[in-house]
Amino acid sequence: MDTSQITGLILAGGRGTRMGTVDKGLQLFRDAPMALHVLMRLSPQVGDVMINANQNIAPYEGFGVPVWQDEMQGFAGPLAGLQTGMAHCETDYLVTAPCDSPFLPKDLVARLAAGLEEKNADLAVAVTGEGESRQPHPVFCLAKASLLPHLTLYLQEGGRKFDAWYASLTVAEVHFDDEDAFRNINTLDDLRKYEATAP
Repeated sequence: MDTSQITGLILAGGRGTRMGTVDKGLQLFRDAPMALHVLMRLSPQVGDVMINANQNIAPYEGFGVPVWQDEMQGFAGPLAGLQTGMAHCETDYLVTAPCDSPFLPKDLVARLAAGLEEKNADLAVAVTGEGESRQPHPVFCLAKASLLPHLTLYLQEGGRKFDAWYASLTVAEVHFDDEDAFRNINTLDDLRKYEATAP
């Protein structure tokens, strides 16, 4: 898959309630906003990058990429961010990563793309762990931008859960060994802990 045909979308549209209703993507981690760490890791893997944010738009615009607010009102979750990204996507594929995941794999997009092509799937989702500890990470997904009407209908019918949305689609689950790469920083305690310990 030609990476120039993949747009990256950083999901920064949440309320950050578990972090005390602060904007998670703008919290400093190792002297830079978390979303900027994500941007620096994702950018080399894709043709273009954009950010989905619903507050503090100007600081996000300062990163030098387009910023789009949810098409839906009311902080409807990551699927609303994905819908917004698809609506503004000018490439065939869209890959997502949350703004609070500064360790995301540097081969995330290549491996998701290989999985999607191998299975001729509609979207590819990262998975870690085995057996009972197996964990899908649907906010790290590569999807065909042409899924926009399907996703919009699901949202209009009140659906909000990622896995329930893609249950009716052909999905490639791509296994990653490094669980730490998908670690997201949800609380200020996490932020302080990983400042000191994470690679």
